[in-house]
Amino acid sequence: MSKTLRLILGDQLNSKHSWFSKTDSSVTYLMMEVKQETDYVRHHIQKVVAFFLAMRTFADQLKKDGHRVLYFKLDDPENQQCFEKQLSLLVKKENFTRFEYQFPDEYRLDQQLKKLGGNLSLETQAADSEHFLTSREFLKDFFKGKKTYLMETFYREMRKQYEILMDGKEPLTGQWNYDQDNRQALKDKKLLQKPLLHPKNVQEIVQMIESAGVKTIGNLDPQNFPWPVSRAESLELLDHFCEQLLPNFGAYQDALTTWDPYLFHSRLSFSLNSKMLSPLEVVRKVEDYWHAHQNQIAIAQVEGFIRQIIGWREYMRGIYWTKMPEFAAMNFFGHERKLPEWFWTGKTKMNCLKESIGQSLNLAYAHHIQRLMVTGNFSLLAGIHPDEVDQWYLGIYIDAIEWVEITNTRGMSQFADGGIVGTKPYVSSANYIKKQGNYCDQCAYDSKEKVGDKACPFNSLYWHFYSRNRSLLEKNPRIGMMYRTWDKMGNKQEILDKAEDYLSRLDEL
Repeated sequence: MSKTLRLILGDQLNSKHSWFSKTDSSVTYLMMEVKQETDYVRHHIQKVVAFFLAMRTFADQLKKDGHRVLYFKLDDPENQQCFEKQLSLLVKKENFTRFEYQFPDEYRLDQQLKKLGGNLSLETQAADSEHFLTSREFLKDFFKGKKTYLMETFYREMRKQYEILMDGKEPLTGQWNYDQDNRQALKDKKLLQKPLLHPKNVQEIVQMIESAGVKTIGNLDPQNFPWPVSRAESLELLDHFCEQLLPNFGAYQDALTTWDPYLFHSRLSFSLNSKMLSPLEVVRKVEDYWHAHQNQIAIAQVEGFIRQIIGWREYMRGIYWTKMPEFAAMNFFGHERKLPEWFWTGKTKMNCLKESIGQSLNLAYAHHIQRLMVTGNFSLLAGIHPDEVDQWYLGIYIDAIEWVEITNTRGMSQFADGGIVGTKPYVSSANYIKKQGNYCDQCAYDSKEKVGDKACPFNSLYWHFYSRNRSLLEKNPRIGMMYRTWDKMGNKQEILDKAEDYLSRLDEL
């Protein structure tokens, strides 16, 4: 008699997958909480809790729907703590004749499961996760023969293929991209909305994680865990975004403020990256809501959100599968420094970093500008090794899975790929951070000063970065103006000396 074992990973919680369209008594679904996944990097406690709770909720629903499920909790005495040992044991114990899994989204797991399938000595088949809008190979084929992979070109292709915000073959209103309209600083607290949270008591699962010796980072109130861990909660969050946040999302998506950690961001990334929601259903919901409320919501608000999902998110996955595993070793600038200790505590005098890191430690969350133009910007200017930056981002954020983390971090944020993802390094002085919000208002440093005891480190480090990397960057057509400005400055050595002083004592900043 045929017996099939199907593995479901923690980020494959897609209840709409064709696997689950009918029940089959010969099929057993396997889900595992394993140290292999908790220990490959030091994760935020909220991230570990979120994945375990979402997995348990998903498994319970499968059982209610009539499917046979084997679920191993982290502290189960029969848990082998890694996929190879657990699967090998189960295949022998229950005489499975066939092994199936969905394509993993991480390269390391893809390689591991391919090897494992071959070692199990039984029929093995991999299925698509039925989540993304494109195949792994789409981006490589789409840009075949091209030296650069321009996201905007890819994004427009996605809009056309799926007829999103389109009028026939042309974009609605005749404009593809409203990025220029979406860079405002938030000036009015009254616009802020109360976030939709899903509080729950997670004391028991936290104790299990601690008792198992899993080392985590960050903070958590076990009585008040706020993240969605089911499809139903995720759909509630999507509705809340459309009804309360979408009208102001685009305009303030790049804003930095101490007033509120979430602003108008959807907080849907964990639900998307764990596949409780699909990108297409999210985009369709937002587009349909806008069509029904055009008199209240400008198209710029909607286009900015949709671009993040079918543009950047899908594009980054394509980059990942086109360039891995080489991508994970790229270090274009040859940076070698370690992250300052305060990246793990938030205890720095630089208020923008104190706020962004402190929020990340407390909430396992930061929006894209905090990640790119505050913590990422500083790491690049300070010459931190990309491995250090990768591990920090992969661990600290609830939505961080390598396919989306490493392409944004090593690629867009650190320019360690030399320009595959971004056409230029995303660096700035304090001026950009000050313009985007109120982080500079309560800072011990002066955002206007380049030298002196109170000079903001971003200012001298900014010019030091361009100076030391001139041979690598000067011919970049988007950067030439910076070198012309630098060449005209009269106190170059003083600025470089100030930067060297800061670089020599990063832990003290």
